[in-house]
Amino acid sequence: MSRIPQAGYPALRLRRLRQNDWVRRLVRETTLAPSDLIWTLVVHEGEGRIPVASMPGVERLSIAEVRRAAVEARALGIPAIAVFPHIDGAKKDAAGSDAANPDGLIARAIKEMKDAAPEVGVLTDVALDPFTDHGHDGVVENGKILNDPTIERLIEQGIMQAEAGADILAPSDMMDGRVGALRAALEKGGHQDVMIMAYAAKYASAFYGPYRDAIGSAKLSAGQLDKKTYQMDPANGDEALREVALDLAEGADMVMVKPGMPYLDIVRRVVEAFSVPTFAYQVSGEYAMLMAAAKNGWIDEERAIIESLGAFKRAGASGVLTYFAPRAARMLGA
Repeated sequence: MSRIPQAGYPALRLRRLRQNDWVRRLVRETTLAPSDLIWTLVVHEGEGRIPVASMPGVERLSIAEVRRAAVEARALGIPAIAVFPHIDGAKKDAAGSDAANPDGLIARAIKEMKDAAPEVGVLTDVALDPFTDHGHDGVVENGKILNDPTIERLIEQGIMQAEAGADILAPSDMMDGRVGALRAALEKGGHQDVMIMAYAAKYASAFYGPYRDAIGSAKLSAGQLDKKTYQMDPANGDEALREVALDLAEGADMVMVKPGMPYLDIVRRVVEAFSVPTFAYQVSGEYAMLMAAAKNGWIDEERAIIESLGAFKRAGASGVLTYFAPRAARMLGA
């Protein structure tokens, strides 16, 4: 807050600046535009579109549909698409072997999107969980997630994605040291222009459930190793700053906070501490809650979408990864 003295009531009436739409727009502190959005979508091996039951309005898209989505993003002014895979269960194994397949689903999706709309950036998830039969983000041995062997697999995956044409690699695994290892591998492989958006502060959250439904991630069985051993404790804030500092020191170009709305305080702290491009991920659980309330008539759907996205900008985020991107872009462009 400004320390400059202000007049008191009645000389100062703050409602004067709210009385008309034009003046509200004139003095608005933050604005939301299609250029602030990254469209998160899921690609599958089959044909057409397959609705995701836990995420009303979200569908898994075929390769052909993802190609059309890239063209749509360009027309709507959405600068980038984040693509995630729904892999046939028969292709999953304990090592997540298909993650680095140069002829696999993600490689083909990248090529199709870049061919259809080269002006639209493509962001890819560097993580093993969509490809493993155990649902974890890393190599499992004797009841532990192995950090360094997992990084070796992630480098193979990331280099494959870069060679397929990905513009931004986004490691979401939360292994220690993976950003530096990936950056070094990209430089060595001649991919120095490929960017890294680190999932720097990714929390072990209850809000990921619908996403795991969307990508068909293997369900963690009772008593199985918990993702809390590598994702962050929701109670911690200072630790997030340590994670961000490490990823930036290792060569991250951008950082991300995930989930989004429950962690707006973390977004603000990261922006204030580092002044680097900082993104928030409005995750599947956030999407599902808003849509469920809207479908029950408890909230105004369109207003809630725009208000929720605006909160990230108000907190200082450079942009938002969201399943609402195409709907929001249409509303904002209206």
